Amino acid sequence: VQLVESGGGLVQAGGSLRLSCAASGSTFDGYGVAWFRQVPGKEREGVSCSSADGSVHYADSVKGRFTIYRNYANNAVILQMNGLKPEDTAVYYCAAEAQLAFFSCPEPEVFGSWGVGTQVTVSS
Repeated sequence: VQLVESGGGLVQAGGSLRLSCAASGSTFDGYGVAWFRQVPGKEREGVSCSSADGSVHYADSVKGRFTIYRNYANNAVILQMNGLKPEDTAVYYCAAEAQLAFFSCPEPEVFGSWGVGTQVTVSS
C-alpha cells in the first residue's frame, strides 16, 4: 500500500490541525495504521495508532488532545490534533502494515509501508 500524508502546516499554540493519511493500491481494511513524528536528532516517536481490530491508542503526551480515526469513504486515516503545543513540532509520518492488530502502538520497525511525512510547526 502507498501512503500519502497531508494537512501539515504552521499553527499557533492552542490551535488545531487535521492530518490525513491516504492509501492507494489497497484499502486500509485489515491494516494496522500509526502516526509517528520525528524531530532532527531524535528517534521517531509513536503518536497514535489504529489497530486492525478497531482499537486505538495514544502516546501519553497527546492523550486528550489528539484523535485518530478511519475515514472509510476516502480510504484515509485521520489524526485530528487539537490544543497544539510547540513541543508537537515535528515531521509527522503515517505507517501501515497488513493484518496487524495490537494492544499498544508497535515500534516503527513493525510497519512496512511509510509516507514521506508532513511538517507540523507550532509557534509559541
